[in-house]
Amino acid sequence: MTLKLAVIGFSEGNGHPYSWSAIFNGYEPSEMEGCGYPVIPRYLEQQIWPDAQINKARVTHIWTQDTQLSQKIAKATRIDHVVKDLQDLIGQVDAILLARDDAQNHLTFAKLFLDAGLPVYIDKPICLELDDLDRLYELQQYPGQIFSCSALRYAKEFQVSSAELTELGPLTHIHATVPKDWNRYAVHVVEPLLALAGDQGLITSHQQWWEGETCTNQYAWESGFQAVVSTMGQAACPLSLRLIGENAWKDLFFADTFYAFKAALNDFIDGVQSNSEHTDPGFMRKVVEMIELGKM
Repeated sequence: MTLKLAVIGFSEGNGHPYSWSAIFNGYEPSEMEGCGYPVIPRYLEQQIWPDAQINKARVTHIWTQDTQLSQKIAKATRIDHVVKDLQDLIGQVDAILLARDDAQNHLTFAKLFLDAGLPVYIDKPICLELDDLDRLYELQQYPGQIFSCSALRYAKEFQVSSAELTELGPLTHIHATVPKDWNRYAVHVVEPLLALAGDQGLITSHQQWWEGETCTNQYAWESGFQAVVSTMGQAACPLSLRLIGENAWKDLFFADTFYAFKAALNDFIDGVQSNSEHTDPGFMRKVVEMIELGKM
């Protein structure tokens, strides 16, 4: 059975309603050129369509706070139904894509659908504070109803083989850089960093430095493992992780946005179809803890 999805956007500077919907529905190239995010049509045109689509689900409905914007997204990504009231989605779709990255509003938008028992994919970062994360998970009616991630946790560039880890030796440090601001973008390196680091115990110390638009946070864990995460504002910088082990080091650079988005969306759909949990709440607590320590 093909699942019916609704996409909910829009937050300023976030093109996910366009890109996520296109991954399920395909897209109209001429309309996508006017989406306002030049990178999106460029990586979409590099794919082979319709082979690139996820065929297990389709985005059938869209709501944004601006009906004209909803219609524009729908036209670019072949969405059949534009709704003016979020309540209209209840009973019409099987799951929700909450494609907004303004974390302070996630609880407000997710509550209606969590109360209705619908699975919800919540865009990154799920929350900026642990108290908000707890309130969100209190609304979850069954394990796996809430799915959230930075798609970069699925990035092929951030996957390291067991042979490579053996060559590195036990990890002692990870240094990460990401463009733009801490609250919205640090999660892109925090999630893969934690996935690679594994269980290092509790965070035992934290230091922070701000200089203009740039922010650097240093963390240490009970095991002695350390991480440095820098968000670089508008400066040109790679989205990268440097893994430092006892024996060697390795640089990882993110490049393929489409692959990461598709892998994350596929995992969400697999969880919905199998009624299983694909986002570990304990892992998300570690992510939000690092983000909360680092935010202003």
